[in-house]
Amino acid sequence: MRKAFALPTVALAAAAFPLLTMTGASAHEGAHSFQANLGAVNGSGVTGTGMVTLDGNTATVTIDASGLLAGAPHAQHFHFGAAGTCPTQADDANGDGFVAVTEAAARYGAIGTSLTTSGDTSPDSGLAIDRFPTDANESYTRTIELTPDVAAAFEQGTAVLVLHGVDKDGSGTYDGDIKSDLDPSLPMEATAPAACGAFDAAQMGTTPAGGAETGGGSTAGIEQQTAIGVGAAALVGAAAAGAVAYRRRQAADQA
Repeated sequence: MRKAFALPTVALAAAAFPLLTMTGASAHEGAHSFQANLGAVNGSGVTGTGMVTLDGNTATVTIDASGLLAGAPHAQHFHFGAAGTCPTQADDANGDGFVAVTEAAARYGAIGTSLTTSGDTSPDSGLAIDRFPTDANESYTRTIELTPDVAAAFEQGTAVLVLHGVDKDGSGTYDGDIKSDLDPSLPMEATAPAACGAFDAAQMGTTPAGGAETGGGSTAGIEQQTAIGVGAAALVGAAAAGAVAYRRRQAADQA
């Protein structure tokens, strides 16, 4: 049975980010491509690329990644609204060995789009883990509609691709003694970012075309869905709080 995750804090997270003044549709006419080279976070070993061809607010998305934990759901999103960069181990503020969601949020911001395999792609589906890929080697393709503010983030250089879920201890499952910063009942591995890449403008490539609402990627092996589902609202709220704190620090530095 597919589980739905209500995220009542999404509206609060969205309120933290005023809509950008330039929409994706008005930035340029015609299609433009953007590419993100995925780098490993938290020692995950995950590598890959993300490609987006944006025509107005219509985005054709492809993600190819390897080194993910097989049989476990990996939430994946477009983040926006902050520095438009990826975290490094130096962002592990508490020294527990993990760059946590709350520690990374000031880098890449809030969830703008949930890159599910089917159905809703809003932040409400940020951890709809029955609709995220579960393959060790991910090959994802989907054509979706972005909100104007997320489309604008690509043009403005603040759009970031993030894949979550890392088997840092190599046990083959999400576990470990260090608990998630989103919910202390969960292992940190379940929610920590595993790979990240900031989008840059690219030459028109070979991003596959497809009809809106098409999906790709396996949804098998969702037995670990309870390991990350209960932290959904906290994920969105933490990202918003981190990005707001980053902006406040920027304002203070410029004062």
